[in-house]
Amino acid sequence: MARNITVSETSRPVLPRHAKLRFDETRQRWVILAPERVLAPDDIAVEILQLCDGARSVARIVDELAAKYTADRTEIGADVVAMLQDLADKGFLAEAREAAP
Repeated sequence: MARNITVSETSRPVLPRHAKLRFDETRQRWVILAPERVLAPDDIAVEILQLCDGARSVARIVDELAAKYTADRTEIGADVVAMLQDLADKGFLAEAREAAP
C-alpha cells in the first residue's frame, strides 16, 4: 500500500515511481498509468500534474497557475490542494524526497 501524503502548500508532489503520466494515442487523451490501473485526468488536472516535478512546491505551482490565468490565488490554491490530495489518497501522488537528484 502506498504511503498517503497530506498535501499542503509546502509539499513537493511528484508521481510515484510506479505511475506515469502519458499521452494515450488511442484514447487521444492524457492518462496516468499504474500497475493494473489507468486514470484519465481532465485537462486542468493534466496541466497541474505536469508541474508536479518534485522540485516545485504546491505554493509555486499555485503561483504559476494564478499568474498564467490571472485568477484568484486563494481559489486556485484550494482547488489545486484538493485535487492533489484526492490523487494522493488514491496512491497516484507522492512527496519528493529531500535529497533531490
